[in-house]
Amino acid sequence: MTHIPASALVIVSLSIFSGCVARSPPPSAAVEHAEQAVRRTELAFAKTMADRDFDAFVSHVSAEAVFFDGTKVEHGTAEVSAAWKPLFRGPKAPFSWMPDHVEVLLSGKLAFSTGPVLVNDRVVGRFNSIWRLEAPDTWRIVFDKGESICADSAK
Repeated sequence: MTHIPASALVIVSLSIFSGCVARSPPPSAAVEHAEQAVRRTELAFAKTMADRDFDAFVSHVSAEAVFFDGTKVEHGTAEVSAAWKPLFRGPKAPFSWMPDHVEVLLSGKLAFSTGPVLVNDRVVGRFNSIWRLEAPDTWRIVFDKGESICADSAK
């Protein structure tokens, strides 16, 4: 019987194991392009609040959108619009937001964006949004949920 050194067994075992571990493929150019498009769309969506442009805000909302607002949930463009319209009253936006992370599925058709929510340049929460590619170069928000920085974790 041939003696195989233990170090060789470790190397062979690691080689076999590393071949079995699933690795994410590097993002394709299409996925990177989609991530940039979603980031631009999220920034444009946030700018609608800063610009006090309610019609532009609504244009980013999918007909199937679901927005979580505390204990309430709005479904569809009409309910989301009705809930958000009061936030567009007055000359100054009550808050702002910006994405600090965007992920897109490999299919390039669904994306997640998240980032801080600010009031008077102070971070008060975090938003989480899911975007869907509804037409060529047209991303619309389908899910949105914000959380306070000091959200009660017991709820």
